[in-house]
Amino acid sequence: MRNMKIQLFNGRIITPFRIIDNGTVLIENGKIADIQNGYKDYKDALKIDVQNNYISPGFIDMHTHGGGGYDFMDGTVEAFLGAARTHALHGTTSMVPTALTSSNDELFQMFPIYRQAKKENTNGAQFLGLHLEGPYFSMNQKGAQDPRYIRTPKREEYEEILKHTTDIIRWSAAPELEGAMEFGRFLSQKGILASIAHSDAIYEEVVEAIENGYSHITHLYSAMSGVMRKNAYRYAGIIESAFLLDQLTVEIIADGIHLPASLLQLIYRQKGPGRIALITDSMRAAGLPSGESILGSLKDGLKVIVEDGVAKLPDRSAFAGSVATTDRLVRNMVHLAGVPLLHAVQMITSTPAQICGVYKDKGSLTIGKDADIIVFNDQIQIKTNIVNGHIIVNSL
Repeated sequence: MRNMKIQLFNGRIITPFRIIDNGTVLIENGKIADIQNGYKDYKDALKIDVQNNYISPGFIDMHTHGGGGYDFMDGTVEAFLGAARTHALHGTTSMVPTALTSSNDELFQMFPIYRQAKKENTNGAQFLGLHLEGPYFSMNQKGAQDPRYIRTPKREEYEEILKHTTDIIRWSAAPELEGAMEFGRFLSQKGILASIAHSDAIYEEVVEAIENGYSHITHLYSAMSGVMRKNAYRYAGIIESAFLLDQLTVEIIADGIHLPASLLQLIYRQKGPGRIALITDSMRAAGLPSGESILGSLKDGLKVIVEDGVAKLPDRSAFAGSVATTDRLVRNMVHLAGVPLLHAVQMITSTPAQICGVYKDKGSLTIGKDADIIVFNDQIQIKTNIVNGHIIVNSL
């Protein structure tokens, strides 16, 4: 029942500024109705004793390709709902389903399926909108993206894509490509987050990209340029640009494997929690045991091996995708990188909410916002997940 009145009490409440010990949160009509320091009894409320665990804003994953054996490129409602349920079990309350580089026909088939899944999604993390990762990328930085579909942006093409859907909220591209600056301006005018990704851009091109609407960097350090030499002269790449340019927000795969502790610490020191979003960038094997899996769609994807907490190419020459869940990201930032819990939670709640333009309703425990709330213990193990006031998971 979505309109149930729920009272969470005896918890450590994580607010944007502090942790309130022995706090109480009231949920009513799907919204946060009250927050109290100490216990307060609310009549007719379902009372949940959270047993001194943390009461936190729900985790927001602004870049995920799937989980639980499902990939959004499978093109089925079942895949969207299955991935949303899997990630909800690990603390995600909102997510941005992400499409890999593909044919336009594949995208056009996915758009109405996403819309239908959004209507039916009552048991998992809710969908905030779609993220297109590609196809406008540097071939040299393609990573696991399918080279058959990588190309330069053409206005008639991306206008056609947007005629088929109003659900795209972010789009990742390489700004050094011919036509990419016009593309950035176009996205900005449409209110779509333009993000730099799979790119060989140098600092000067990144500056120009910011001037033309780009404001975010997709999976920092993965599939992008660092300092390089051209004709004996050194140039700063995207990685250095991310640190130099305060205007840019970044996202990081904090699975502890794509980025070791030292780089997690470096990014945290340089950018701060207000400009870093933690993402899973997860493929279908997230939340499943190790073994063989498929990156991308079942009919057209790439076989991979999941071991050591990451997906690898069959010859083990490179990573092929993350299998992280959001609870693992926070756990790594706290226990591996030594980041304060308040900042680790900020990087997967308020910061992605601000980047995605939904902070008015989500991303913090604030009276009047959506009741997207989770409960976890000191090991960041999820006990309860409430999405829009609806209890999705509760093991207390």
